[in-house]
Amino acid sequence: MTADQNTNKSRKIINIILFILFVLFALVQLNDPDPLVWFTIYGMIAIICLLANYKKIPKILLWILILGLIIYSVSYFPYFNDWFNIDHKEELFGKMVYEKPYLEGTREFLGLLIAVLALIYQLKRPVFK
Repeated sequence: MTADQNTNKSRKIINIILFILFVLFALVQLNDPDPLVWFTIYGMIAIICLLANYKKIPKILLWILILGLIIYSVSYFPYFNDWFNIDHKEELFGKMVYEKPYLEGTREFLGLLIAVLALIYQLKRPVFK
């Protein structure tokens, strides 16, 4: 097996893992107060990760999505900043507490950043069957 074949195989495996991860992210959002927004975002990222194994994804599309997600994440940055300045950061991984909206806002901010990173990964050379 050549180095290019190993790279392609690794990228395909990573894309399948990303696909599964974002499908799970999307499914978890179904009980969110605004499930349509988050299910659509994560579902779209999942589909792009899967399709990237078989088809070249236009870079302009990836850049538009990256820019859109970054712009959307700006609205959640104040929540992330609030969370960043508290002492008990482990609360982020606990239950949603309505008196602490920065927890959900921070989760959403971080989810958007993970989505952006997945799209940036797709900007690398495309993988084909």
